[in-house]
Amino acid sequence: MTTTETGAGAPSSPDTADVTDTTDATETADPAVIVTDHDRGIHGYHHQKQEHVKRLRRIEGQIRGLQRMVDEDVYCIDILTQVSASTKALQSFALQLLEEHLRHCVADAALKGGDEVDAKVKEATQAIARMLRT
Repeated sequence: MTTTETGAGAPSSPDTADVTDTTDATETADPAVIVTDHDRGIHGYHHQKQEHVKRLRRIEGQIRGLQRMVDEDVYCIDILTQVSASTKALQSFALQLLEEHLRHCVADAALKGGDEVDAKVKEATQAIARMLRT
């Protein structure tokens, strides 16, 4: 049996486990320091990333279908109908992403307070304005 097999997942000494436990307790015990998922690089869409990728691939297929329709000289109105469907799919995706941003990134900033809240709200407002222009 190798050393890796016997020691897998187990601390090398009791002292190491105590230090790790103390560090975790210190991070959560200090109310002045709030560490959020956003600080760890986890974005609002992280938990639904696979669903988003699947949805974007579906939209990509719709766009490729539009190219095929043009190549095959399909009737204009039929192509426009597909353009509308593709646009609606992208808008729906954008709205879901915006909701996740508000629930995660803006909410995390609100927990911390200060100027970061204002910056995140301004950023979200600008994103909404861009979406309304399209």
